[in-house]
Amino acid sequence: MRLSPDEVELFEHSRARLEAIAYRLLGSASDAEDAVQDTFLRWQAADRERVETPQAWLTKVLTNLCLNQLTSARARRETYVGTWLPEPVLAGDRMLGPLDTAEQRESVSMAVLTLLERLSANERVVYVLREAFGYSHGEIGEILGLTESNCQQIYRRAKQHVTAERARAEVDQATARKIVAEFLTAAQHGEIQRLVELLTDDVTSTGDGGGKIPARTTPFSGALAVAKFLRGLFKPAGIKRDLVGGSPALYVAVVNGSPAAVVVMDGRVIGVMSLEVTPEGVAAIHTQVNPDKLVRATRQWSSTDHGEPLMHVW
Repeated sequence: MRLSPDEVELFEHSRARLEAIAYRLLGSASDAEDAVQDTFLRWQAADRERVETPQAWLTKVLTNLCLNQLTSARARRETYVGTWLPEPVLAGDRMLGPLDTAEQRESVSMAVLTLLERLSANERVVYVLREAFGYSHGEIGEILGLTESNCQQIYRRAKQHVTAERARAEVDQATARKIVAEFLTAAQHGEIQRLVELLTDDVTSTGDGGGKIPARTTPFSGALAVAKFLRGLFKPAGIKRDLVGGSPALYVAVVNGSPAAVVVMDGRVIGVMSLEVTPEGVAAIHTQVNPDKLVRATRQWSSTDHGEPLMHVW
């Protein structure tokens, strides 16, 4: 059935919200775009006169598409080369959705998106819709075909799991950016002891190269081990310059709502190092170098003003 201009406008008005939901559910901006486009095709094919509440209908269709994608994605990730990490999204991208509350900002952080991978599909949906978008348990139940009480139980389990893993206080953005800059400077200069001081004792460092860019398949753990790894990572070497085609620029930017290091070569984002900064220090490092997951970041980077680089590496 042909869409009227009003029906097209209604969907486009909903697109940003749908993308933000899908990104949190899937951890992939490209997969989120595909899910939203599939939702549009179903909207186009639907008997829209029978749809009483279009916004709820679109959310339900999108959520079911994401549930199907989660099932297939987890099967694919069993054969994924190395560690799978979410696709990073730069500040200003509508894919991030609302970031007005602490819960909304938390739900899109690299740390929480990684934790959500451990939840069941239903737990992930309930947590995201409730925590980030304020849906009631009754509304979520209608979307998933569950009772309100079931949704409440699922939410409690998901919330307890995420809270147990995320029992850390956050610091304000200005302080976090300062710590990130100090951290990167110490890494470039090979200041092992300073790095150890900036890291928490139980810090972890995880990288995702997707089998296309060299990345350690298992995380580093502990301040000293991570500090030594970082020293090696930032140490100049001809083989590194040959791999990327020169000496890349490193910027401090905001990624998924938190300060991060963005590595850029000839206008192309070739790496994003997201840091979880707490009052005790840097608690986790998530490094994305899989080029397939940096296409959107590169596109956005080229269209925004990002100032001068903090340094050049290698």
